[in-house]
Amino acid sequence: MASFTLRDLEQSVAVRGAVTDGTSYTASLIQKGQTKASQKLGEEAVETVIAAVSGDKSGVITESADLLYHLMVVWKIADVSLDDVLSELERRTVQSGLQEKAARNQA
Repeated sequence: MASFTLRDLEQSVAVRGAVTDGTSYTASLIQKGQTKASQKLGEEAVETVIAAVSGDKSGVITESADLLYHLMVVWKIADVSLDDVLSELERRTVQSGLQEKAARNQA
């Protein structure tokens, strides 16, 4: 079992995002802004889906890693933390998925 966690990834994005010497892809992506970071997130999501429907387990793994990384970059730019998202997921678990979806549609 891997010991690297989403919290570790979040911390890595924060550290690498602060690099100013031009050596960090994360910093350059953050500097390009939310539009570019979100575009990359979308590309990785599509690539993950393609791997999944193709039955490419290895592809799903590598593309999912890219997807999670780019999601963390988008969150960093948006000032959203893993804890923010986990709190929302926890809030949703107090009701069924169908109830939660119905409540969102009424809002």
